[in-house]
Amino acid sequence: MSPKKHKIPTGLPDNFIARDLSWLAFNERVLQEALDEKVPFAERLRFLAISSSNLDEFFRIRMGNALQRERSGLEEVTNESKEASGLLNAISTKTHALLETQSNEILEMLEELPQFGLSVSRLRDLNEQETAYLRNYLADEILPVLTPLAIEDFNPMPILPALQLHVALRLRVPASISALKSSDLGTYVPRKKGRKKPQIPEACEEKLAVVPVPDQLSRLVRFHASTERTNFVFLEEIIAQNADLIFPGCEVLSHAIFRITRDEDVSISAGQTDYLQSVENAVISRKRQDVVRLEISEGADVSIRRKLAEMLNVQNRDIYDVRGPLDAGILTELAENFRLQSEHYPDWKPVTPADLKNCADLYERIAQSDVLLFMPYERFTPVVDFLERAASDPNVFAIKQTLYRTSGNSPIVKALIKAAQNGKEVTVLVELRARFDESRNLRWTQQLEDAGCHVIYGIAGFKTHAKALLIIRREKGRIVRYAHLSTGNYNDKTAKLYSDIALMTCNPEITADIAAFFNILTGYSEAVGWNRLTVEPGLLRRRFIELIEREITVSTPEQPGCIRAKMNALEDKGVIEALYRASQRGVKIQLNVRGICCLKPGIPGLSENIQVFSIIDRFLEHARIFYFQNAGDPEVYLASADWMTRNLDKRLEILFPVLAQPLKKRILNALNLYLADNQKSHELQPDGTWKKRKPGKNQEKIRAQEILYRQAVEAANAPSATPLQYIPLQKPEK
Repeated sequence: MSPKKHKIPTGLPDNFIARDLSWLAFNERVLQEALDEKVPFAERLRFLAISSSNLDEFFRIRMGNALQRERSGLEEVTNESKEASGLLNAISTKTHALLETQSNEILEMLEELPQFGLSVSRLRDLNEQETAYLRNYLADEILPVLTPLAIEDFNPMPILPALQLHVALRLRVPASISALKSSDLGTYVPRKKGRKKPQIPEACEEKLAVVPVPDQLSRLVRFHASTERTNFVFLEEIIAQNADLIFPGCEVLSHAIFRITRDEDVSISAGQTDYLQSVENAVISRKRQDVVRLEISEGADVSIRRKLAEMLNVQNRDIYDVRGPLDAGILTELAENFRLQSEHYPDWKPVTPADLKNCADLYERIAQSDVLLFMPYERFTPVVDFLERAASDPNVFAIKQTLYRTSGNSPIVKALIKAAQNGKEVTVLVELRARFDESRNLRWTQQLEDAGCHVIYGIAGFKTHAKALLIIRREKGRIVRYAHLSTGNYNDKTAKLYSDIALMTCNPEITADIAAFFNILTGYSEAVGWNRLTVEPGLLRRRFIELIEREITVSTPEQPGCIRAKMNALEDKGVIEALYRASQRGVKIQLNVRGICCLKPGIPGLSENIQVFSIIDRFLEHARIFYFQNAGDPEVYLASADWMTRNLDKRLEILFPVLAQPLKKRILNALNLYLADNQKSHELQPDGTWKKRKPGKNQEKIRAQEILYRQAVEAANAPSATPLQYIPLQKPEK
């Protein structure tokens, strides 16, 4: 049963939407893709997995702070603790509703699997032969890996890993076994065939035990396969239903599947003496953080539920009874099964970037004019090639790069290592505080340092979120700098899944700014002014507001100002208030915001000239684009930053202009498509809800990502003499 609805005290004025509730609304839009029967079946499974993963991240990052504020007022109720409690209750109401919708959809889709020759069965529905096979499989293959925990007999209680599935068991334990050391409880002794099951002595006591479900084993256990069908059962169910093999001599009274989520938003201070050690300590400390959510299988034994809540110090509000399987991330594995091969979106293979067709020499091409890369429609490989060539080029003597998130087997890192081994001066800023990628970045740091790279960790007090690459080369007796700037990370894996835009340039003003940026990172330099870039956190907000205010100044009734922008999130109060002022002065504002949006559009006298849209489609929209009409002399910018307070106050970001007219046209074409999408887009309403957009009568159906891919293919195949024309669309209809 879902909890009662609560009044939501957000601590914000009425013209702002609470950030956390806006984020949950974003995840609801993701979930709606899974509910859309027009989406291919396997992709719907994938969206269910994404929705589940998103919720996991939400609880890991956002809940801890509010819980701490609430708990700080237990002895003396304060306005802050009341505020936190109200927000937590509102979050609980919304997330319970989301989980119920998600669970119902998962169960319905599992029931549809047999039409594709697949099934995920309940153990209780199998015949005697299948049940016996799985019991033997547990004894032979799974049991040696299991580590049963008699958690009631341990003091302190063992630390249960976050987000790992566990089987909780209520046992009747003979006194003779209960008196043994806790480490002996649960030792498995195989019974010989024909031997009778031992009788349970009268003197018994009830105990709670827990069996972690090993992450190393697949949760989908196959018990039947033929040319016609493949049948699976969940691993945790096999463990739960055969728990008597794990606890011989004990009687299993009941069981439940559960998992916990911990507050993992651990702060890392860049000012500590041993910064590497502080990052390592933070990664370890996450394992001991407070529990912020308990998920448990619906209908679980009341005593198991109560004991777990007590042991984990979890309120009833933070307990989630789940119908169907816990952790829907497993649906990704199911979606990739070969039997669902035809149930995916059509393959959109990335093409050669339009600006690099017939390119024999990348340096020469960039020297002619700026180059635009639009992932994932176009290949990311030119960036890798750029670095790999620099690593071996005798004329290159220095490479400087920022790394925030990279792939597990990154060709970018390999190229940097190769460059250092070839005697280049290689400087790499590895942002160790990229949340949940700290361990990977620590490994890369060691490898880069071992190869001879100069590795730095940024500036105290700021995360370095900018995406920048600078190659210094000697050409005909002079120094030439080549640069790559991007809205997304140097990650070859996500470049196939995220929509990002990058610029390759040797513009001397831009490259000089990037060189100054790296000098700030590596030395005691102070910014003394920028030619084309906006970098410092304090300057970034100021620059955005200046651009908005300039649009107000040049706006007239005859020629209203126009701002169009695309970003991942809009949350900064200062920027939102500037947008409200612009709307009140008649500036037409259209925003495409993928996730959080705290601005309320369409409110008379405040924001009636603002529209906000959001696209959820096969690719994750990650690019940040900013367009200002500027009285007929338009300016286009790309950035690593969203309009969020953390980006503008606590991170080193880069806002960079697009100067070449052909590239401006391409970007505006994409931006206008995003704003016109009526297939995969939602529009934010004044009350904070989102409404799915549909084409009007006789209006063309516009799916931005599909059109952008088609345009990329056409541009790649078009003769070089007749480049593809990008025609901006008209203002989208409401």
